[in-house]
Amino acid sequence: MRKHHAPPATGLVIGGSLRPVSSLDMFGGPDTLHPMNDKAAVKAGAMMNDPHRSAFRKYRDLQYGPLSAGKALYAEAVFSLFGGLFGAAGLACRKLLYRPVFGAIGRNVIFGRNVTLRHPSKIRLGDGVVVDEGAVLDAKGEGNRGIVIGAGAFIGRNTIVYCKGGNITLGERVNLAANVQVFSSNDLTIGAGTVVGAFSYFLSGGEYDFRSAVPFADQAGMETQGPLTIGANCWIGAHVTVLDAACVGAHCVIGAGAVVTKPVSADSLAVGVPARVVRSVVRG
Repeated sequence: MRKHHAPPATGLVIGGSLRPVSSLDMFGGPDTLHPMNDKAAVKAGAMMNDPHRSAFRKYRDLQYGPLSAGKALYAEAVFSLFGGLFGAAGLACRKLLYRPVFGAIGRNVIFGRNVTLRHPSKIRLGDGVVVDEGAVLDAKGEGNRGIVIGAGAFIGRNTIVYCKGGNITLGERVNLAANVQVFSSNDLTIGAGTVVGAFSYFLSGGEYDFRSAVPFADQAGMETQGPLTIGANCWIGAHVTVLDAACVGAHCVIGAGAVVTKPVSADSLAVGVPARVVRSVVRG
């Protein structure tokens, strides 16, 4: 049985107000695989092959989710016209014209060129968030809360933050370097002030059942051992992989290239494959 070390609850600033993160969202679960909601587990391929939906409806459901038809058409036009626009003009146009499609958005949010936004009505961004060029924010799912990104967070170039029926919460001033992937079909939280190196990968859910007679390609890939929480004020090195439910406590350092397969207690330095704690990190 895995023991999950839950870091203290954090908060997010959205539109200038503090939103506490429930402790229920911060804890891991038992060392067993649990399937997520069947409706949320529908793969994109199955959705696109549904004969009862028109081509436009399939595209709208996949790209924009619950966004109204009018706002979906608005978003399509704005993303096409201004998504790749260079220079200060592009930054200014995206900063102004992207706002109506989000569930909530703070002040001074910056979008680089060619940012991909899916199900934007389930994405909430705090003040001063920066989403760099080529990044993806994908809140796909039916009935999920989607993505919440706290004030002052930075999403690096070509970084992908995506849901498959799950939820992702990034705290204030979280910094994701280039080419990071954050995936959730359950609940994934990264605490305030945590810094993540390039090419790292975080996984909450998304597992396949190797004991099942169903081929992997036909499974939903939604099995999970529990939520994933990365505590506040952590330093995650480059090329680190953190697996499903392998929670990391607050103020930890994870060495470059490590693969975290089980929970790491707060104030720890962990390295290696699989990652193991080699010393404590003393707070100054």
